[in-house]
Amino acid sequence: MPQRTGARGFWWTLLVAIIVAGLLSRVAHTGVRVLDKYLGDALYAAMVYVLFRLTGRIAHVAVWAAVAMTAIELFQLTRVPAGMLHSGYLTVRACARLLGTEFSLFDLLAYAVGIGCIAAIDRAESPIAGGGSSGTRLRLTHGRTQHQPDCATNKAGTQRR
Repeated sequence: MPQRTGARGFWWTLLVAIIVAGLLSRVAHTGVRVLDKYLGDALYAAMVYVLFRLTGRIAHVAVWAAVAMTAIELFQLTRVPAGMLHSGYLTVRACARLLGTEFSLFDLLAYAVGIGCIAAIDRAESPIAGGGSSGTRLRLTHGRTQHQPDCATNKAGTQRR
């Protein structure tokens, strides 16, 4: 999935905004548990989506982001991240915090919401994904980028997307 410079700038800006919002969601508390706990989880999953998206080499970014987030959540069942909290090394304790230490189905739901929201933005705003106002999609064929109209007509004369 090739990316143009403008699209990469959009995703880098979005990544920074997600990280800032995620950090703020952990520091500033509203008193509403859903926002205080699960907004950060949704933003964490959105960040993973954007990181995968920025590679420009992964098709089905939402699926792979969901797989990664599910793997991280399932890894918590091993209790390894919880044990990492007791390490004498600051980096190991920080990694334990990033991974999370307790499995929760609600975390998986928050991840799905975050990935769904960012995938909707990707679909709606990104010229690469066929959304936005460009009217064309980029397609990689044998190492070359080709522009395609959003809709084409097949041999029967009907439109396909």
